[in-house]
Amino acid sequence: MASVTYKHVTKRFGDVVAVNDLDIHIEDKEFLVFVGPSGCGKSTSLRLLAGLDEISEGEILIGDRVVNDVPPKDRDIAMVFQSYALYPHMDVYDNMAFGLKLRGTPKQEIQQRVEKAADILGIHNLLDRKPKQLSGGQRQRVAVGRAIVREPNVFLMDEPLSNLDAKLRVQARAEISKLHQRLETTFIYVTHDQVEAMTMGTRIAVLNDGILQQIDTPQNLYDYPANIFVAGFIGSPAMNFFDGELIKRDGKVAVDTQKFTLDIPDHRADVFRQHVGKEIVLGVRPENIHDPDFAPPDISSQLVDAEVDVTELMGDEVVVYLNKDGVEFLGRFDPRTDAKVGNTISAAFNMDRMHIFDKVTEKAIR
Repeated sequence: MASVTYKHVTKRFGDVVAVNDLDIHIEDKEFLVFVGPSGCGKSTSLRLLAGLDEISEGEILIGDRVVNDVPPKDRDIAMVFQSYALYPHMDVYDNMAFGLKLRGTPKQEIQQRVEKAADILGIHNLLDRKPKQLSGGQRQRVAVGRAIVREPNVFLMDEPLSNLDAKLRVQARAEISKLHQRLETTFIYVTHDQVEAMTMGTRIAVLNDGILQQIDTPQNLYDYPANIFVAGFIGSPAMNFFDGELIKRDGKVAVDTQKFTLDIPDHRADVFRQHVGKEIVLGVRPENIHDPDFAPPDISSQLVDAEVDVTELMGDEVVVYLNKDGVEFLGRFDPRTDAKVGNTISAAFNMDRMHIFDKVTEKAIR
């Protein structure tokens, strides 16, 4: 078992900086998820740790050992790729055993490791099948099993579920989380899917343009995003943003968006008083915009009249697309709502849960 440390790691491809001064310590047995849009540097960060790409600047440590110049095969890591890359002419047993055979592992130990991994993953009945006889989910399990048999210090997973359909992805991510708990090994996982990141990681590192935006627990990322990018990336549907200005109105601090004005509740106002007159961006998640008839009790709600453009019934809620004089935003309403397309309704903003960002720096004001 081992911790992993990125010490001011930078990777350049010519003039392109793919990873920029990445500085992270990952604890032993932690499940860390790199998340971000395509091209943000998350897979490159994983490949640098695996030794598949060379570092331009900085150091990577596995445990206390600097591995910059250590060959991939000697880093004691195992990697599961987006492409399962199974050998089509080999059965499942031989696919899982192949790496151990190359290392000269005794045949009896190979059998024990393969059978143990197959039991963990529920694929013992598939060991004599060829990859073409397997479903996508089964192939994904074999690829994970091939990594497990190596008993590495660190597991690396680069979007291993992206080739599965939606139902299988939900099932597979739960299986990987259980696997982490059973193996008690350091897992580092790459995905562009923020739902995957939120449900699997003990901590999440959010990247954009090669730069670490924030690293924290899933709940803290959701509750306390450091900037507009993190706030908009974490959460589905995405957070609503409104350009505005902090003003004083009737002795209260308020947000003036030109289309509507919302008072900030007194228990949250103190931190914003010193910023009155500043241009800001107000952020409110759709789940904090309610039909006032079914809003949670005891919230600090402010009403905005808006026209209903679209409604999407989801069973346990209705996602309502609203328009206030050209400003569009989403709310997640109770399914008992009377909101109808074309009607003007009141939407209740929960100002206890709003976020305010500096418009220039895009950083959260807290």
